[in-house]
Amino acid sequence: MRRENKAGGGARTNLNGLFFEQKTSLKDVLDAHPDFEVKGDIVFRKGQKIALLCGKNKLYKNLFKPNNVDPRDIVSKKLLPDEAILVGNTVYIIEKKFQSRSGSVDEKLQTCDFKKKQYTKLLGAIGLQIEYIYIFNAWFNKPEYRDVHEYILSVGCQFYFNEIPLDKLGLPRD
Repeated sequence: MRRENKAGGGARTNLNGLFFEQKTSLKDVLDAHPDFEVKGDIVFRKGQKIALLCGKNKLYKNLFKPNNVDPRDIVSKKLLPDEAILVGNTVYIIEKKFQSRSGSVDEKLQTCDFKKKQYTKLLGAIGLQIEYIYIFNAWFNKPEYRDVHEYILSVGCQFYFNEIPLDKLGLPRD
């Protein structure tokens, strides 16, 4: 007889990750903020369009399709960011990582340099720049992640804990 997995990981990993991702939804954070209004994928401030949400497949629908560019001609594998927002000529790629015990996510953190280069190649084809940001839960704020934190910063990526830092997304504010 199978016993319920109460420790996380395995079948519970996706469930835990989705909960964390829902808790940190960029659209919800912007919509709840008094300075911003979100209609569909467009972010407004004082009636002016200031940004475009383009996470997951919307990256292709909102950015490449209108420019008649086939991303498969640029990179060999489709990239699907957890969240992304276009502000000015910069796309802020936001990847969320949740962990409740040691496991496979540890290794994924060290791929930020490669992914940043792939996104730079992909979005550079339509004249856009990128910033690559991790949002971690508190698990990753342990001393044993110090070297990983230093590496992430050394390759020009950023990381924050449990929240999306709106002030780091280039959004116009008073």
